[in-house]
Amino acid sequence: MSEMIPQLSNYDEASLEAAFATLSDEVRQQAAELKTTEAQENFRLNWLGRKQGRLKLVSDAWLKSAPAEARKPLGMRFNQLKQQIEQALEAPAAAASSATVQGIDITLPGTVRQPGIAHPLISAMHEVVRVFHQLGFSTNLGPQVESDFYNFEALNFPPNHPARDTQDTLQIAGQQVRPSRDRLLMRTHTSPVQIRTMIAQEPPIRIVIPGKVHRNDAADATHSPIFHQIEGLCVGPDITFSDLKGTLDHAMKSLFGSAVKTRFFPSFFPFTEPSADVQISCIFCGGSGCRKCKHSGWIELLGCGMVDPAVFAAVTAERRRVNPDDDAYDPAKIAGFAFGMGVERIAMMLHGVSDIGHFYSGDMRFLEQFA
Repeated sequence: MSEMIPQLSNYDEASLEAAFATLSDEVRQQAAELKTTEAQENFRLNWLGRKQGRLKLVSDAWLKSAPAEARKPLGMRFNQLKQQIEQALEAPAAAASSATVQGIDITLPGTVRQPGIAHPLISAMHEVVRVFHQLGFSTNLGPQVESDFYNFEALNFPPNHPARDTQDTLQIAGQQVRPSRDRLLMRTHTSPVQIRTMIAQEPPIRIVIPGKVHRNDAADATHSPIFHQIEGLCVGPDITFSDLKGTLDHAMKSLFGSAVKTRFFPSFFPFTEPSADVQISCIFCGGSGCRKCKHSGWIELLGCGMVDPAVFAAVTAERRRVNPDDDAYDPAKIAGFAFGMGVERIAMMLHGVSDIGHFYSGDMRFLEQFA
């Protein structure tokens, strides 16, 4: 043992310092010779071996026989020596790693980055908007958090209309102290942008309004609490229901093919009068009848109608806050039509998707089909 470790006859500070300095110098000298894996393994066994390693001998000879007051400084030096040995073992690997230069093998094929694509809903939305741009419509956008005035009041929804109920509309909390018309909610349609545009601009107006809307609906195969709409508004002198029919018929043929037919059925919307539901001949069976059109040959796609004079009256009242003599939207001088359609419904038809949830799942296996 005397050949393996220095003798320690005294445990004072000077003796401990001299004994551990001798061991530290040996570690430093031996560490400089660790050129091979074999040398490193011999060094490890010499110092850290469980049975005959020199640290084991130091522990047995010095720590176990040390008086209580000397154990703490002796233990601290013991740990420092052990750390020096471990660092000496790690140094060759670290040096080899830092010395290795990662070259570029120019013979390997390059990394191919897959280009990003528009989400199928965004793609469908852009396709519909493009069709109406070709007809002279421009695009307007608006906020998703709206006031009751723009979302309901100005659109001729009476105060007790079911759509204002929290079962149908997502209301912003803490609005009870506000006047009814200023209470905030998540817009249930993009129609508020029609009101904002008419208040800000004089006719003629031709706009389409794509955007996200929110309703308190339970999610199922055909419904989602968040979905997308495209609405349109055309206002000017001498606008008739025939203009509305011709516009939508052309749009449907542009979207689904020139063989598609359209037909209109009377309906009701608070903000249009007269109102109509629009159906197109089934694009899957050509109108002969199939499961997707419930064997009727027709698919209901959107709603439309002539702008109700009550909407023009609400716009006029708001514009007269600035100009009391404003009559730009006098129903006796102008008319207009509006329409609205769901983007998800159109995308489901175009791509043969049966569950609206696929569009929101984030499943790359589904989305990569559209790449």
